[in-house]
Formats: sequence, C-alpha cells, structure tokens
Amino acid sequence: MSRAEPLGAPAGRRPGPLWTFGLLRSELVTTLRRWRTLALLAVLATVPVLVGIAVRIETRGGPGADGGGGEGPAFMAQITNNGLFLVFTALAATLPFFLPMAVGVVAGDSIAGEAGAGTLRYLLVAPAGRTRLLLTKYATVMAFCLLATLVVAVSALATGALLFPLGDLTTISGTSITFTEGLGRALLIALAVAASLVGVAALGLFVSTLTNSGIAAMATTVGLLITVQILDQIPQLHALRPYFFPHYWLSFADLMRDPVYWDDLVKNLALQALYAAVFGSAAWARFTTKDISA
Repeated sequence: MSRAEPLGAPAGRRPGPLWTFGLLRSELVTTLRRWRTLALLAVLATVPVLVGIAVRIETRGGPGADGGGGEGPAFMAQITNNGLFLVFTALAATLPFFLPMAVGVVAGDSIAGEAGAGTLRYLLVAPAGRTRLLLTKYATVMAFCLLATLVVAVSALATGALLFPLGDLTTISGTSITFTEGLGRALLIALAVAASLVGVAALGLFVSTLTNSGIAAMATTVGLLITVQILDQIPQLHALRPYFFPHYWLSFADLMRDPVYWDDLVKNLALQALYAAVFGSAAWARFTTKDISA
C-alpha cells in the first residue's frame, strides 16, 4: 500500500451489502463470545433474582404484607401481587448504573480494544473503510444494548413467575389490564430502556476513538457516566438537568399509565437521538482522520 493511500480506503470495487452483513455478524459473534461480555450479562441476569428474593423474604407474611408503604421504585409494592411487576422494578433498578455501565464497557472497548490488541490495522486493510467499520461497531453496541435489556427483563419475568402469582395487573393510573397486555407493556418498556442507552453507546464509541487503551476508554466512559448522573441530582443545576442524558431515563414508567403519558418518553428519545448525533459525528470525525499504526 502506498503512503499516499489512506489506511482503510477501498481498493478496487467496494464491498457489497452481503460483505457488510458478514462484517456485522462477525463483530456480534466476537463481542458475545468475550468472557467480559458474558460476565456482564450474567451480572445483569442476577440482579432481578436478588431483587425478587429480597422482596419475597421481606413479604414472607404473604402477598401485600409490606403494605406498599416502603421506599423504592413505584412498582416495588406491586411485586407480591403480580410477578410481572418484577420486570419493571428490575429495569428501574438496573438502568441508573448496571445497564449503562455494561454498555459503557462494551462501547469503550469497541475501537480502543482493537487498537490495543493490534487488530484495528488489519480490519482496515480489509475492504471495510473507516466509516463502514465505525457504523458496524456502533450497530454492535446497539445490539448489545437491546440484548442486555432483554436479559434483565427475561430474568425478572422468570423469577417473578417462580416467586409470585401472575395475572391481570393494575396500572399506575389504577385501571386494570390483562396479563397479555401487561406483557406487551413490558416489551415496550424494555425497548424504551434499550433506546435510553443510545446516548451512552455513542459517548463510549467517541471515547474509544481517542485512545489505544481499551481499559482507559472503558474507565473514562463509566467515569463520565457516573459524573453526569451526580450532576443530574444537584438541584442548583435545574436549568441544565433536562439536557443530561440520564434525566428522562425513568420516564419508561409512563408506559404503565392508562392512557400512556408520552411527553417525557418523547423528550427522552429526542435527547438520546441528539447525543447519538453529536457524539457519533465526533467519533466519525476523529476516527476517519486518526493516524492508525496498530
């Protein structure tokens, strides 16, 4: 390859859609086979089990023994009456830290990990192109967002079915819906939670383009995540808080209202799209001009 030809530039004909799909499939398989990824998914699956056991022990006197007056997520008091509420509670418990931390680790390692291992240069020698490779990496992280959220939801549903009764459930608004409709709401909530992680994924991808150390990228992404969440809790920053990406994360609870309250949900999706556009563009600008020697 001549010095004038940039690394990652297509040589000859461009790769077709099937080649791109193969690259995406390869990235997905590689990511899901890593022990770190499997460990993260195992931790996420364990959280609903621990929450369910804790609620079961606390309400050993029978369903509703807690009286519903305790602190915690709005769904917590309903778990003993219907195990499906464990899905909502588990997602509310994992969204502030566990889910975004897992996504931050995978996103932070996406580019920097390849550079640190010395495989990034070889990926770009193949007819991928930097933009195509970056989009593939981001799609892989987004797929992990969805998978991680579904792991929490499925684990919570299985635990709730084992420990608590299932049936028709009462919404936050006080109306009753069937168990089938409740499952549909649970799926919508899981999708809303996965969409809430779009901003974190883009942030991690951008950080990953700034360094050749996967550990540094992962630590920086998680550190920024924690910092922003702390800032979002400071009342004096009330004018800025609606622009922090975690601010509307728990708006998914509005999907359990009847009728559904869409305002905060739409704000959350729009905010995540904005962060994805900003940090995705920054990642592209950085990666396409980066001097890659490893």
